Amino acid sequence: MTIDFEKSGGLVPAIIQDANTRQVLMLGYMNQEALEKTQSTGLVTFYSRSRQTLWTKGETSGNNLKLVDIKVDCDNDTLLVRAIPTGPVCHTGTDTCWGETNTANPLLFLTQLQDFIEKRHEEMPEGSYTTSLFRDGLNRMAQKVGEEALELVIEATNGTNDRMVYEGADMLYHLIVLLTSKGMRIEDLASELRTRHDPTWHKH
Repeated sequence: MTIDFEKSGGLVPAIIQDANTRQVLMLGYMNQEALEKTQSTGLVTFYSRSRQTLWTKGETSGNNLKLVDIKVDCDNDTLLVRAIPTGPVCHTGTDTCWGETNTANPLLFLTQLQDFIEKRHEEMPEGSYTTSLFRDGLNRMAQKVGEEALELVIEATNGTNDRMVYEGADMLYHLIVLLTSKGMRIEDLASELRTRHDPTWHKH
């Protein structure tokens, strides 16, 4: 990772993003020493331009930023730091320095879930229900999607909303397992729906 610290007098801006929610949390500045301390301790550390010294986020409040990874932009002069906050990031007590609430879009979990299922597919650990589905084969996985879809329909027409959500989640889980077995992603379905949303789209 090559970083051009000299372009801006020894400092580069560091955009801090929550690794889980993708929310932008704050903007700070790092010099070479702050970057090295961040990497060695796993806690995001900045250079304070007003105090002209290093400061680790949370050293007084306890609201640290636990480092996940760092990327440098195409001009090698700006950092994207993905981290996990342990509390409010802003000194005013808000989640972000823009006063926004740092909550995850629940839809992002579908990507995380498939990542987990793909890992199960690779490792096939004993005692895992997901492993048993992969071992049962494609026909059984497809059958499970159908069974869960039927249960969803039953709850939608004669059950409760809570049970409908429960069965819908079951169906979605088994669908992602099926997609994984075919080398596909839940994002492939989202892309298809986005294509259909285009006014120029026509059914095949």
